Amino acid sequence: MDYINAFWVGGVICALTQILMEKTKMLPGRIMVLLVCSGAVLGAVGIYQPLIDYAGAGASVPLLGFGNTLWKGIREAVDENGLLGIFMGGFTASAVGISAALVFGYLASLIFDPKMKS
Repeated sequence: MDYINAFWVGGVICALTQILMEKTKMLPGRIMVLLVCSGAVLGAVGIYQPLIDYAGAGASVPLLGFGNTLWKGIREAVDENGLLGIFMGGFTASAVGISAALVFGYLASLIFDPKMKS
C-alpha cells in the first residue's frame, strides 16, 4: 500500500504543477521557485510532514519536498546555532541531494553529447 500511496500523491503533485504550467503564463523557473517556497511554508505550518509520513517518496521527492527539507534543516540549525543557523541549515540539510544532482548531471554530460540550444 505504501507504493500506491506514494504513486498517487506524487502524481497529484505533478498533475497540479502541470495544470499550473498550462493555465498560467509563469515561466518554469518561477514555478520551481514557487514549489520550493510552498514546500518550506507547508513544512513551517506543519502540514507537509504528515503528508511525507503518509506518502513517503511520493511527497518527499518533488520540489515541495525539497523546500520542506530546507525548512527542517534551517529549523534544526537555528535551534543549535541561533540566528547563524538561518544561513547554515539549508546547505547542511540539502547537501547530499544537491551533490547527487551535480554528480549525475556531470556523468550524463559525459555519456551523452550535450549541445547549446540555438
